Amino acid sequence: MKVIIIGAGKVGTQLVESLLNEKHEITVIDSSQEVIDRLNDFLDVLAIRGNGVSSSLLKEAGCEHADLLIAVTDSDEANVVSCVTAKALGAKSVIARVRNPEYVRELEFMRQKLNIDYIINPELSTAYEIIRLLFNTHVSYTEDFARGKVRITEIQVDVNSDLHNRKIKDLKLPEEVIFTAIARGGEVIIPNGNTVVHARDTLYVMGERNSVDAFARNAGAKIISNKIRNVMITGGGRTSFYLARELEQTGVSVKIIEQNLERCRVLAEALNNTLVLHGDGTDLSLLQAEKIELMDAFVTLTGFDEENLLTALLAKQLGAKKVIAKISRSNYMSLLETIGVDNAVIPKLITARDILRIIRGGRIVSMSLLIGGRAEVLEIIAQEDTPIVDRPLKSIGIPQGVILGAILRQGKLVIPNGDSVVRQGDRVIVFTLENNMESVKKLFGEKGGKQTGL
Repeated sequence: MKVIIIGAGKVGTQLVESLLNEKHEITVIDSSQEVIDRLNDFLDVLAIRGNGVSSSLLKEAGCEHADLLIAVTDSDEANVVSCVTAKALGAKSVIARVRNPEYVRELEFMRQKLNIDYIINPELSTAYEIIRLLFNTHVSYTEDFARGKVRITEIQVDVNSDLHNRKIKDLKLPEEVIFTAIARGGEVIIPNGNTVVHARDTLYVMGERNSVDAFARNAGAKIISNKIRNVMITGGGRTSFYLARELEQTGVSVKIIEQNLERCRVLAEALNNTLVLHGDGTDLSLLQAEKIELMDAFVTLTGFDEENLLTALLAKQLGAKKVIAKISRSNYMSLLETIGVDNAVIPKLITARDILRIIRGGRIVSMSLLIGGRAEVLEIIAQEDTPIVDRPLKSIGIPQGVILGAILRQGKLVIPNGDSVVRQGDRVIVFTLENNMESVKKLFGEKGGKQTGL
């Protein structure tokens, strides 16, 4: 697939890295020469300096032959104009990033009248991800697949845990549960029976939902049953606005702490039942005065990773039951394991996930990026005439780093082994390292090498 990406910021660069793993032909347009030089030095792409709105530059980039153009610059207007121009030049499909809340009501108009195929809103998607985490009973990351029957969750191994210093083959795992990966000191390990679990490891466990919950609980994972009734947010940006607006509609009491007085006024006027406080979210006395210890959840959404992590840690120590921090640097994920922050959201990964799902087509029902984008979980509908269908899994040669964790067939869950067979129409939950996505496409793509729709 020939893909043109306009804008090589955090999201654009993440998309480039993810798409390169899938062997796409990628052209990147950015206005910064420094960015172009970095791309040319480190990534196998054609990088062009210029304005992605320019029709002549888009022609130079081969827009008329492009299968997809993705516009993710910092300007909503430039993204829309780039997509409209690209479509007029012959690009088959276009995706625009639009972030301004004022444009939300215009999205359907843009899609229909301006011929923009897909519009993504990173802040809104991030707000929805935070809501999913807030209402999850697990304190740490957990996500459901296969219509809620399959769950993957992470378990932080404590030095006093029964898992510490034991080989996986010596653990009493339920039949419906498997270990998919271990994150250890920034490294991702695909475990086998002889792999030893260490303290401070983060285990990624997949299987039947209730069995995963029972195993996680016995392993010391924190699972809470209290309802989310009140949430405190620090930082009053777009994500905070979307999050507060959605929480208001569910009856949750929301407080936002924001340092910029004018932004406080804007939020107070735009939100109906949210208390907007002018202050510093790192101010201990302010947090105590606002009864942080009574908060069911605390979400920190400023523009600074270090401030978000520090404030989340402070809120946790002061008694907030669940804390979530927004970060932009994926390599900070390993830090969460040691400092006690429950969850983190990385907007560039959430946006990349949404775009990758669009690119890969309708066979992927859902997907999630894990471990800072270094691994993925995919829910794929198996199609007729694909290499994985109607053959025992042990005869296929599934590569290291790709794990078929579960199969949902006619409402019944199967935890597969070597003798298991995938049938047409099955929902297959696949765990894969990022550099193995091509292997997954070959397994679920059409026989003879065609890989359309994935």
